[in-house]
Amino acid sequence: MNQTQSSPWLHRFAVLTALATLGLVGMGGLVTSHGVGMAVPDWPTSYGYNMFALPLSTWLTGGVFHEHTHRLWATIVGVLVVALTRWLGGREARVPLMIIGVAEILTGAGLLRLGTDWRGAGYFLQGIGGVVLLAGIVWVRNERAGGRLPQLGWAAFWLVQLQGLLGGLRVVLDAHVLADVRLGTAFGIFHGCLGQAFLVLLAAIALFTSRWAGVQASACSGSTPRRELQPAVAPSRLILITTLLIFGQLMIGATMRHQHAGLAIPDFPLAHGQLWPDTSAEAVARYNAQRLETTAANPITSAQIALQMTHRLTALAILISVALVAWRARRSGHSLRRFSWFWLGLILFQAGLGAWTIWSNKAADVATAHVVVGALSLVTGALASIITLRRFYPSGATKLVGAAFSEVPTGVFSSPPANP
Repeated sequence: MNQTQSSPWLHRFAVLTALATLGLVGMGGLVTSHGVGMAVPDWPTSYGYNMFALPLSTWLTGGVFHEHTHRLWATIVGVLVVALTRWLGGREARVPLMIIGVAEILTGAGLLRLGTDWRGAGYFLQGIGGVVLLAGIVWVRNERAGGRLPQLGWAAFWLVQLQGLLGGLRVVLDAHVLADVRLGTAFGIFHGCLGQAFLVLLAAIALFTSRWAGVQASACSGSTPRRELQPAVAPSRLILITTLLIFGQLMIGATMRHQHAGLAIPDFPLAHGQLWPDTSAEAVARYNAQRLETTAANPITSAQIALQMTHRLTALAILISVALVAWRARRSGHSLRRFSWFWLGLILFQAGLGAWTIWSNKAADVATAHVVVGALSLVTGALASIITLRRFYPSGATKLVGAAFSEVPTGVFSSPPANP
């Protein structure tokens, strides 16, 4: 791939990797919703087997299917990200990948010598190191992608390994180090939120490798009418703030899921029959006595009730903010208008899924759909933020996403050729 040209196949592969990661987020949500995160008690092996050789008969017991599928899917995503890093880095990435692969294999061998507590991390590093080494050895004649795309590829490369290691350590350390419920919950929340950030990074890479993004960023050529620079048409700051609010909302949701407090308030739109629930000790004791949720053994607390009310109020704030974005973008003559209406549709659907989650007594499939649509809403807001900051506020975009846009390949973000 020439530096000044975008490769449609590179873009398609980046989109495939992002979609696979979205599927992985859904798998993770399904595991948490079913409460089967520890269904396979060892890692990276599965009941002592190589994860790819686990007998099918074992998959049908005790939630193993969901947890083991999540592991296999995560492995596929890891391989895709290594391949994407190699593609973005071109031939220049071969030697670094080979060095990293050998270092990870040797480090894994060293960890195996430290005892059984380090066995999981040792096997993990040896496995991923072998994949990385192979990616460096395989010779493919392609040039380095332009701009900062290779650096973004390397960021995804390290993040996917960190995420995989965190997921595995959550299993390995569960019996002793993470036996404290609060510590285990914090570990799971961090793992989930990092997964959301990782998805946004891959979606951004897919955007930066597309020709479509060039149309969105064409205002940077200086040919855009002055009226399109008005905030009423380009609410870029509002989009960015709303996107950050969605990420905060996903953190709240992850906290609720990992605390198994998704039904701390079992009714909607009221809350324990009131606009604002009573959180006194007597009221909480009464709620626990009447509680219908069967997916959690721990009683709810007043703090969890307040957290769910915060979740509901934040959802309302997000809905109002996205509706305002769509309203302010209605006069826009470009695809931001359709983008914002799509975003609003996602948020409305997400709100409906949130209500359905409560009405269905937190059915696992509905709760998982709620997680997936939330991730899509975050990605949509993040891409809209990048596009509008680049298009309408070039100087601000340089500060906020300069790592992605400086030295941009001309084939990716150049203006469309004028009609002859």
